[in-house]
Amino acid sequence: MAWNGILTVGRAVDGLLGPDDPAPFTLFNAGGAAPFLLIGDHAGSAIPSALGDLGLGPADRTRHIALDIGVLGMGRKLALLLDAPFLHQTYSRLVIDCNRDPDRPDAMPAVSDGITIADNEGLDAVARQARIEEIHRPYHAALEAIIDARLAAGRQTILLSLHSFTPIMNGMTRPWDIGILYWHGRIDMAVAMLHALAQRGDITVGDNAPYAMDDTDYTIPRHAISRALRYAEIEVRQDMISTQAGQSSWAQRLADTILAAASA
Repeated sequence: MAWNGILTVGRAVDGLLGPDDPAPFTLFNAGGAAPFLLIGDHAGSAIPSALGDLGLGPADRTRHIALDIGVLGMGRKLALLLDAPFLHQTYSRLVIDCNRDPDRPDAMPAVSDGITIADNEGLDAVARQARIEEIHRPYHAALEAIIDARLAAGRQTILLSLHSFTPIMNGMTRPWDIGILYWHGRIDMAVAMLHALAQRGDITVGDNAPYAMDDTDYTIPRHAISRALRYAEIEVRQDMISTQAGQSSWAQRLADTILAAASA
């Protein structure tokens, strides 16, 4: 991989990704001048051609188990509103979850929300390593390169990780419209976003809900907490951003919130 304002990715010869497979990440609005850096660990739904359909039917490959529904469209709209770069994963989280340590079993889950991922069962070390080397590692190397370049240039960097969550999980309805997640380090951006969202009065906001950030998370701890960067992980309920209209509405709401929080 080279970094000169443009990211390029080399593929291993005879590796997992073939010549017709997409690169493991996309950098949208690369020249964005804002202090914000947007990321989408689960924005993509592609499956390498060598892996077929992972043993899943078409419907399951578009469900929340496979990707963060709505994040790609919302993230691109938000990137333009903020004038910020948006780095996002191309491949499905069922191929490899880029917000997990690649050595964790759930980085390549055999079961997700009660659905069996048949082709992830009994993966040997060689198969696992191919996914790590050609998808997980390049994505995180790209993120590291972008942050390194920004910091070397003296640019402020606030890392904002975009996710979405299913309205019902394990039979339980989730009442939140949006959640803001944080853990250690520079949590001031996340806390300021919580306050700004709560002041609106028209949405239900989760404080470290529907998930609490902890050591199962990989991206924010590795790239933001370790560098003492300001950060927030943003979770929007999927039914609210499943359409372009919803994505546009939430992108504007988030842009207003992020700008207010950054200046607080």
